[in-house]
Amino acid sequence: MNSLSPLPKPKYRRILLKLSGEALQGEQNYGISLSVLETISEEIKEIHALGVETALVIGGGNIFRGIAGAATGMDRATADYMGMIATVINALALQDSLERKGIVTRVQTALEIKQVAEPYIRRRAMRHLEKGRVVILAAGTGNPFFTTDTAATLRALEIGAEVILKATKVDGVYDRDPMRYSDATKFKELNYMEVLKRGLKIMDATAISLCMESSIPIVVFNLFESGNIKRIIMGEEIGTTVRSSVE
Repeated sequence: MNSLSPLPKPKYRRILLKLSGEALQGEQNYGISLSVLETISEEIKEIHALGVETALVIGGGNIFRGIAGAATGMDRATADYMGMIATVINALALQDSLERKGIVTRVQTALEIKQVAEPYIRRRAMRHLEKGRVVILAAGTGNPFFTTDTAATLRALEIGAEVILKATKVDGVYDRDPMRYSDATKFKELNYMEVLKRGLKIMDATAISLCMESSIPIVVFNLFESGNIKRIIMGEEIGTTVRSSVE
């Protein structure tokens, strides 16, 4: 009698997925695309079904970007708080989309908005993950002058994520903008110091430094290629990986 081979196990038990606000707007110039929400939710549903504990940090650039407001003369702290509130709007939209697919979700925010979300409490977030709930972490760090990339790194370290998945519109990290230069070269792997020295815009320098200090890998990949998140979770080499040492 033939024995069935065991199903492959996910490479990662707990992940943090970083989504930009711009990703949610799709082809629109502003706001939230319902079709993009549907696509993202389906991708998350796939890995949730594998038992992968999933946390998300989401930006707000599709609604309001703090640094852009500051560039027009607005007080930087005020602009950043407005950007944090924009991330809460995105988090609630994504929560609704996920829960319509039957995935129990919690939104935690670094700014207190008790009527719509829980306050961010590290141990509570970890308990939600252990119970199989998807946790969406909004409002950045709760402090102005810090990006959502830095927030994603901090939260990944706090909750014990094994990898940060940085979702983008391109299939990895290039030496220059592949949308503008046809001869741009894609990197398969990089180490943190190379990212900093080359000035590659994967995440801001604070976020990269934190990742380097704690040796948490970052995988930069194309969010809009169907199945990419699951492939990474299962150990396929997708996009560009940033880690401590490159073989």
